[in-house]
Amino acid sequence: MKIIEFLSKDAMSADIKATKKEDVLKEMVDLLVSAQAIDKKCRNKLVEQLMAREALGSTAIGQGVGIPHTKSDCVNKLTAAFSLSQKGVDFDSLDGEKVYIFFLLIAPIDSAGPHLKALARISRLLKDKYFRDSLKECKDEKAIFKIIIQEDEKRV
Repeated sequence: MKIIEFLSKDAMSADIKATKKEDVLKEMVDLLVSAQAIDKKCRNKLVEQLMAREALGSTAIGQGVGIPHTKSDCVNKLTAAFSLSQKGVDFDSLDGEKVYIFFLLIAPIDSAGPHLKALARISRLLKDKYFRDSLKECKDEKAIFKIIIQEDEKRV
């Protein structure tokens, strides 16, 4: 499974403005709405579902990476957004560090397999310091997309 199969090219931001966890989630869900990957009427429901998931334990996995995710009836296929924060966000990370790289993942309710495969794929790629550093240096969405495609192709 490649990230590019479920990441919406139009749901990326090289510089999100949010500085708090819930605001990051709202801004990323708004990216999916703008990209027409989800219906606008699902916005608040998705933010609530993502916050409920965060209440179980932070999805910030350390090393400046957060992978907020949830399952929802608002999507019928695996859907993702990507954002960079230039300043970093306190996201209750496991290592106590700020988060700069965000992958938001939303899966259909009945898709345990694809959901887990996508989470594993994203976290495996983001364990690579060079990949993380390359993403953090991106100044626009086009550069982000290019780096993700390159990394996706390298690691099949």
